[in-house]
Amino acid sequence: MPLSDMQCRTAKPKEKPYKLSDMEGLYLQIMPSSAKYWRLKYRIHGKEKLISLGVYPKISLAEARKQKDSIKEELKNGLNPALVRLEKKQTATFNHNQTFELIAKEWHAKNVPQWHPRYAQTVMHRLEKYAFLEIGCYPIHLLKPVIILACLQKIEKTAPEMARRIKQLCSHVFKYAIATNRIETDVTYGLENALKKYKKGHFASIEVDELPDLVRTLHNHKARLYRQTYLAIKLMLLTFVRTSELIEAKWSEINFEQAIWAIPAERMKMRLPHLVPLSRQSLAILEELKEMNGKRDHVFPSIPRPRKPMSKGTILVALKRMGYSKRMTGHGFRSLALGVLKEKLGYSHEIADRQLAHSPKSSTDRAYDRAKFLTQRIAMMQQYSDYLDSL
Repeated sequence: MPLSDMQCRTAKPKEKPYKLSDMEGLYLQIMPSSAKYWRLKYRIHGKEKLISLGVYPKISLAEARKQKDSIKEELKNGLNPALVRLEKKQTATFNHNQTFELIAKEWHAKNVPQWHPRYAQTVMHRLEKYAFLEIGCYPIHLLKPVIILACLQKIEKTAPEMARRIKQLCSHVFKYAIATNRIETDVTYGLENALKKYKKGHFASIEVDELPDLVRTLHNHKARLYRQTYLAIKLMLLTFVRTSELIEAKWSEINFEQAIWAIPAERMKMRLPHLVPLSRQSLAILEELKEMNGKRDHVFPSIPRPRKPMSKGTILVALKRMGYSKRMTGHGFRSLALGVLKEKLGYSHEIADRQLAHSPKSSTDRAYDRAKFLTQRIAMMQQYSDYLDSL
């Protein structure tokens, strides 16, 4: 005869465990301690098995019967209920351990071989500083858009552009989790629309007509600046390479005979090797630096750590001392040179742009445009250096 909830509720403990039977092998076991456990007997492959369904009253009579029916259905389909439950438990444990931080580090490790070491370090630093502290411990399948958005809005208060970059990194992690069958959707999709509109500014740079004043100011500060710093600014003005490309330059890259500086692909932003024609003025600077630092690997070694290149901030600090704080940056020399080459010297954008190591914006142009304009660039760099001298 089927059990009633009243029987289950009013059953009293005895000296020994006893059973209150329901139907189809389901029964409630009453323990001397007053605890009440649901059990189910079933047969599989000719053997009798016993499985626990939980504790009464946390698991009600109706819920116990529902579990019993589900197990009977599994048996009908040839499944072993014990193995099904073990799989569910292991899956739940696995999903709980698949935290955002774990998967983000896994995604990072997969990409490190293709990334520049500095970029890989930057990505991990940003994840650790902005994402892991807020959402790193969450199992990734439990993260919802509102949780990610709260994290991004906290960043946005002080760093609007960084909030968008962290959103992009989170999206990459979620897409990796989708590809590795941990989740089904990227919950960061569309979150940029919930962030404040932010217009990214350009690197500070003076106008072309202000260049003569900059050249004179640099000359006037020659005695006040450390000689290597002064020469670094002069060479950046003459070659307009990126700051990292300048300070990490090595003597092995400089060919004095051919007057060419060959920057390897791994040090370039676009991961393509880049040639910098060296004017007579640039070569003179490098000759002086060779006398100063020729025994070092780097053209501009750090003073306290000679085996390392000098700090990126050195040029910014020098420009600040010259009175160009917030008006000029190392990167500003590039836009300044582009303006001079086009406006003052009449060179086409394509030739000047190749010297800046910019890639064509269109994917089609990138695939088919192999023009290097090296002959024209050699002449252009000398003319540009002569123009600076004329100032």
